[in-house]
Amino acid sequence: MGRSLVSGVVAVVAALCLSGLAAPPVHAAPITYSFLDGIRAELANPGGSLPGTNDFDCRPTAKHPRPVMLLHGTGGGRQTNWGTLAAILVADGYCVFAPTYGALSTLWPASALGGLGPKVDSSWQIKVFADRVLAATGSDKLEVVGHSQGTEHPTYWMKYLGGAGHVNAYISLAPYWRQGPDQDDELGDMVGRLRKLLGVKEMTRPDCPDCTKPPAALDFNRAVRLPTPYLPGVHYTNIVTRHDTIVTPYSVGILDGPAGTSVRNITVQDGCAKDHSDHLSIVANRRSAAFVLNALDPEHPRQVPCIAVPPFTGA
Repeated sequence: MGRSLVSGVVAVVAALCLSGLAAPPVHAAPITYSFLDGIRAELANPGGSLPGTNDFDCRPTAKHPRPVMLLHGTGGGRQTNWGTLAAILVADGYCVFAPTYGALSTLWPASALGGLGPKVDSSWQIKVFADRVLAATGSDKLEVVGHSQGTEHPTYWMKYLGGAGHVNAYISLAPYWRQGPDQDDELGDMVGRLRKLLGVKEMTRPDCPDCTKPPAALDFNRAVRLPTPYLPGVHYTNIVTRHDTIVTPYSVGILDGPAGTSVRNITVQDGCAKDHSDHLSIVANRRSAAFVLNALDPEHPRQVPCIAVPPFTGA
């Protein structure tokens, strides 16, 4: 995953730095389908939240009784990763929450680049955020939608940080369940040097009587994946694309569950060859959005369109 992932992060960094693009003000509507929408939102409202999200006064409804937590990928953030999907969920009446985890600095624009810190620290940050969402909304469970690295942390939270029993639906866009352990690739080297340069240290973790430690022999990725990333009582949906150039091969995101687990694997090109979504545009197009909405509310399924989706931007 090395060089392509570096390219993806660099693309987000470059877009954030090109403030000369004169991004227009962000409004809640209309919904547009482009991965660039989240980057434009960050430029228009540095360090903010997407319209309608992170409203801790939001109360779930009978139609949508659980809040949705969106977890970005490497180099992403609460705005940059979710410009399209957050707007769709808010418009549909969900209480939507999205953190930026794993940023190496609180100063913008570095604060908008998440998923770069130690993964265990990131899982702790997500735990703290999820606990706050549950307390504020009065809910006992969340719906989780993750992208790329953001698909790993909920499992770690549930297995080791007291999150078991607090997730209903767990939807993963471009996951990598069968990938090997952390690789000493270009991004890992670059981020490691950057952490050292900035003096980033492991976070101070709060007391957690419900937490357990993974076996000492397991690194983060193995702790997530072994013996299985799936827990009983959770409804899992994995959504992958054959045109993913970052998670390769794309099929590492397809994993059946053991007996007693609910898992659905979706490849977006099945039945729609003109969908050319890649690792980024899989989170910003009508087809993927319909799969997500159906996974969140399977009792009221939407028609899943087959449309031409270009890489990077979405449609």
